Amino acid sequence: MAKFDIEEKQKRIKKLEELSQEPGFWQNKERAKAQRKELTKLYQEIKDFQKYNKGNAVLQVSAGAGGQDSQDWTTMLLRMYQNYCQKKGLKTKILHQSFGQSGGPEGRIGTKSVTLEIKGRNSYGLLKKESGVHRLVRLSPFSAKALRHTSFALVEILPELSPVDQSQIKLRPEDLKIDTFRASGPGGQYVNKRESAVRITHLPAKITVSCQSERLQGVNKQKAMALLYAKLYQLKEAERERELKRVGAGPSRPATWGNQIRSYVLHPYKLVKDLRTGVETSNVDEVLDGNLDLFVEAETKL
Repeated sequence: MAKFDIEEKQKRIKKLEELSQEPGFWQNKERAKAQRKELTKLYQEIKDFQKYNKGNAVLQVSAGAGGQDSQDWTTMLLRMYQNYCQKKGLKTKILHQSFGQSGGPEGRIGTKSVTLEIKGRNSYGLLKKESGVHRLVRLSPFSAKALRHTSFALVEILPELSPVDQSQIKLRPEDLKIDTFRASGPGGQYVNKRESAVRITHLPAKITVSCQSERLQGVNKQKAMALLYAKLYQLKEAERERELKRVGAGPSRPATWGNQIRSYVLHPYKLVKDLRTGVETSNVDEVLDGNLDLFVEAETKL
């Protein structure tokens, strides 16, 4: 949520408070109830902005439709965000990476999914609007006939929750399935002898998170739990946005496969275009190298 969003929400709050002063307003109980609910949500959104935007973030990228091309696209997006964070002075660390099929050109191995920890001031505030589907159009390096191929990947940005915030999300032991496994590298290489990696599944929500970045199983479990809390928080926020939309407080923008936010075209021409802001550039190589300021700055006005 950018400064622009806060100002709009504050205007909405002022308008709602003025409406509540009109004669006879409180006689319509249903209207009054809906307005009180909307006001509560708006105040909470502003509070959350101030709390989370300045903090750390977790970025997840998952390959969509497109086979090896989409797995390769996921790896390209990972590199793009790592470079962007480096340019911004943010520290990154891969918590978990599930590798795809091997045998690509130049020995390239794609990524099915990856979780990246991002630490530094304003990490979440800078990147949270990157959530959504990213589409790539290019001549496939995996096609013997060099055919044009369209690939998709889903990007999710999660805030780092404080222990106090985590305590507001109730978890029952019976709702969790915890597995340990041996961490490995691309193509199953470098398999650890100890099962230090941890996978946690929240059965009711069908959410699975993993961490294999640390040598100690306990530390991996702690980071996986933090990621699970962030995922559950994201679900809660999506429900709140749907409710706000129902009472007329604004549009809902869930990060789903139908929510394509940006296209990257490498063939038959070069163009990166954000479908929400209309911002575009032909400097595709620079964007894929992590120069995202043009898009991130425009996103602050969404």
